[in-house]
Amino acid sequence: MGTREVLLAAAKQCLAERGYARTTVRDIVTASGTNLAAINYHFGTRDKLLNQAMMESSADAVQQILDSLPAHDAADPTARLLDFFQQLITSFSEQHALWTANAECLTQALHSPELRAELGSGQQQARAGLADLFGPGVADPQLGAVLQTMLGGLLNQHLVDPEHAPTATDITAGLRTLATLLSPADQRPG
Repeated sequence: MGTREVLLAAAKQCLAERGYARTTVRDIVTASGTNLAAINYHFGTRDKLLNQAMMESSADAVQQILDSLPAHDAADPTARLLDFFQQLITSFSEQHALWTANAECLTQALHSPELRAELGSGQQQARAGLADLFGPGVADPQLGAVLQTMLGGLLNQHLVDPEHAPTATDITAGLRTLATLLSPADQRPG
């Protein structure tokens, strides 16, 4: 791994442990075993390094979402959704640093047009992948949008209070209840 990659890995680690505002160049230098000149040479500034680390973390998080999609051979839509949410929730705990950095990235994107554009692109990619959750014959962009919206809230709950956050079973049961409450007459365009 080259110096640039070592710096990025250290920046991702610092983002997950300290957050954007509290991560200093000294933290990154200590975590990477490099020096300040390496940050300046490869990225120019701390902010550019952290923004790159956040963009990569966001891309990794989108890939985690897409990798959590079950194979298309599942015949039972409920089992498919349950499996997807379970894999994703497991990822929240097993890849905690990745998801923490992703949440940090969302806040910082409010102040960086470049980061906001990168995240927007990642969100579009995730929505498109999620639209295909139940197979190509059922692909629906609105389904992708709803699932992407739910994932943001689910991630926040698991990062803030994992002991009380909804399980895959809770979410699937809640969606089933919601579906029974919505009749075709309640569905209005736009």
